[in-house]
Amino acid sequence: MHVEWYGQAAFALTTKEAVVFVDPFGDMSALAGRGMRFDYPPIEGVRADLLLVTHEHVDHNATAAIGGDPQILRSTAGRLASPIGEVIAVASEHDGAAGTERGPNTIFVFDLGGLRVAHFGDFGQPALRDAQAAAIGIVDLAFLPVGGGPTIDGEQAAVIARRIGARWVVPMHYRTHRTDFLAPVDGFLDHVAGVHRVGASAFDTDGLPAAGPPLAIVPDTP
Repeated sequence: MHVEWYGQAAFALTTKEAVVFVDPFGDMSALAGRGMRFDYPPIEGVRADLLLVTHEHVDHNATAAIGGDPQILRSTAGRLASPIGEVIAVASEHDGAAGTERGPNTIFVFDLGGLRVAHFGDFGQPALRDAQAAAIGIVDLAFLPVGGGPTIDGEQAAVIARRIGARWVVPMHYRTHRTDFLAPVDGFLDHVAGVHRVGASAFDTDGLPAAGPPLAIVPDTP
């Protein structure tokens, strides 16, 4: 599987059979009026077969940015048919107050390229509930927010990574040189078994080390 990070929580996952895109962002210039910087390059020229939106916030739901007439699954729950087979959509919250502050969030779990994948969107609960953990099961590759603020922080993300048995964890939704909010990735890296820095904004899972779990896979900022 080829994985490309576009910034924030936006990823394209590509195999010979299909392309899955998760949480695209669009025009984020309005953040400047709130004193926040978001300078990731626009998502352009990307086509997908399946588009997943974990929640309806503007840095995650710009479906118009993705071409190819993909099937779109938006912030939902259930066991859903898709071009890549069954997708498990696990209901969760964007905050620690039962969703009353920032609303719902979906954890998407699916098989692609021989790997079990989980993308946690803007998961903000302090911990996984037992029923959520059971629905997710054991995964190979997890995408977890680590920047704190509206989501879990690095230490909480590491606890979740161990609970779901993730071999590899890609941190997301943290402060980079293109953003000036959230906490940096270091608070997560201090709590995992090892760190593998990719040296680019994309990587192939075939080339990842087998050490862990969990091993943090850190792409370069786009």
